[in-house]
Amino acid sequence: MRRGSITLATSCQGCIFYFQSRNEYTVTYYTGLRRKLPAPLPEQPFSLQDKTFMTDQQHPQVTVVLPAFNEEKSIGATIRNIRQLHPDFEVLVVDDGSTDNTKAEALNAGAKVHSHPYNIGNGAAVKSGIRHATGEWVLMMDADGQHKPEDITSLLAAKDEFDMIVGARTRESDTCTHRDCANFMYNRFASYVCKFPVKDLTSGFRIVRRKTALQFLNLLPNTFSYPSTITIAFLRSGHTIKYVPIETKKREGKSKINLLRDGTRFLLIITKIATLYSPLRVFIPVGLLFLFTGTGYYLYTFITAHRFSNMSALLLTTSTIIFMMGLLSEQITQLRYDRTE
Repeated sequence: MRRGSITLATSCQGCIFYFQSRNEYTVTYYTGLRRKLPAPLPEQPFSLQDKTFMTDQQHPQVTVVLPAFNEEKSIGATIRNIRQLHPDFEVLVVDDGSTDNTKAEALNAGAKVHSHPYNIGNGAAVKSGIRHATGEWVLMMDADGQHKPEDITSLLAAKDEFDMIVGARTRESDTCTHRDCANFMYNRFASYVCKFPVKDLTSGFRIVRRKTALQFLNLLPNTFSYPSTITIAFLRSGHTIKYVPIETKKREGKSKINLLRDGTRFLLIITKIATLYSPLRVFIPVGLLFLFTGTGYYLYTFITAHRFSNMSALLLTTSTIIFMMGLLSEQITQLRYDRTE
């Protein structure tokens, strides 16, 4: 029982009285024997500042994700440059089943490494990086030396105002002509679908809030076309994007992108995501194509043969069906929006 500074306790010898002073306890037994004991050390005050510091150390603000497949020639220098410019960033390399010394070079340069047992794809590596990142923001860039670590600061400058910041390659970048033409067509199509000027749809140099990126992780493909998917998904979901001009260098080694195979896949994925988030932007042009073709063919047959042909009926009916499918898809898309944040 405690009353002010006097505490009554019992022992095998009887009652003991504790009288607490500033620096010591005075212990008095019921027999009258007095003995002084040192006072206990005061409890250390709980410091919120220390706790915050530990949290910041365990969870850095930015995690740099580097998907890598057989990039031993360039990944070491890339990591060292990043760590020199931003020593407080977490650098996470996702080794996508490399058969060379990519993992060893990354570890020697001071990065964390998450390895896939076999090659899955660039998109799969990025998804693994987002899942295992501990930073609030995830910065994705290529490990082949194309992207300059010096441009990271330009992307970070706008991170508090936009949901995703993308490095858009300028004409001064060291890129192939045929890829520039393909990217131009992709950008135009994506701009039409999203009603937003997309400047570089396939750029892999971007920073995004990890919490937001996790919402779209199931949509990202395992291939190289993940930038196209996440860009369209962000825009059609109402998130904000800013493009920052950057100049890229020529990559180290041979590119793993096949123009015909991956180019066709890019187009199909863009169409799929456009249909998923804005179906009428795809269905209406196709429906109008059948409508005008059917109407034109009807006028031709009416003038030349004075009849309404079966082909005209088929084309006009097809245009109506496509338009109704577009309306139905739009309603399904709206239901998806209602279940998301």
